[in-house]
Amino acid sequence: MAVYSMTGYASVQRGVATAGDDKDGPVRRLGLEIRAVNSRFLDLSFRLSDELRAQEPALRALLTQRLKRGKVEVRAFVDNDDSAALAEPSPRILQRVGAVQDAVRSWLPDARPLSVADALRLCANAGAPALDWSETAARAAEQALDDLVAARQREGERLAAMLQERIAQLRELARQAVPLVPQLVEQQRQRFMERWKEAMSLAEGAVVPEAAQDRALTEATAFAIRIDVAEEVTRLQSHLDEIARLLKKGGEVGKRLDFLIQELHREANTLGSKSAAMDLTRISVDMKVLIEQMREQVQNIE
Repeated sequence: MAVYSMTGYASVQRGVATAGDDKDGPVRRLGLEIRAVNSRFLDLSFRLSDELRAQEPALRALLTQRLKRGKVEVRAFVDNDDSAALAEPSPRILQRVGAVQDAVRSWLPDARPLSVADALRLCANAGAPALDWSETAARAAEQALDDLVAARQREGERLAAMLQERIAQLRELARQAVPLVPQLVEQQRQRFMERWKEAMSLAEGAVVPEAAQDRALTEATAFAIRIDVAEEVTRLQSHLDEIARLLKKGGEVGKRLDFLIQELHREANTLGSKSAAMDLTRISVDMKVLIEQMREQVQNIE
């Protein structure tokens, strides 16, 4: 199963003749757009023309079946394609439009008079037969939704490939961090021993050599426990394995990936707080940069 992004766009247009078999008659065009961006939940909004408002429940049900997360905006409109020929309005319809305008302005004197474009549009709508847009709108929505899902799948594949690259880089950083801890412990033990040897020489035998050595070893052990990052590296590698498994599995994995990214941040922060050398600090910083890049992309996955 593929990984899907929550970001996508699709647009569909369908024309419907309104004059029966007359090919030169006006054509009404339905346009439908779907825009989707990331969101924690499925958030649907509709901007429909008056003729299509009755189709909102069917469109909402269709989108709910196919989409699980994302902020989705659906825009649909109906337009007249009368560029080929402009029908002359009949005097009877013009008279009706004028009468309606006079009636409105008698109650609303400040109302704006109708322009020529307004009158032509009203006359065209008055002469056009009422159309049932349910079937046309459903087909247009299904086609747009198929295009949107395909676009989200392509984007999801790119996101998954990027995340796999970051996982490989984090594994390499974890591999580099593991051998650094024993080296740091040995260096610190040597420094403790040298310090106690100097203290013993200054004390001129006041301190028993065996006791001084035991104390040095005790402090070196405490230092080793304090800077040990084996547990953090193990958990980090476990989280990386789980992220890789979810990306391979696909489906609705966005929320689980977001939780695992938070856990990666926690392990990287702990590793940085235990850092006792510049090399470990550098590794911790590089890990945080990679994890932040992953977090930004995971927020776009459904």
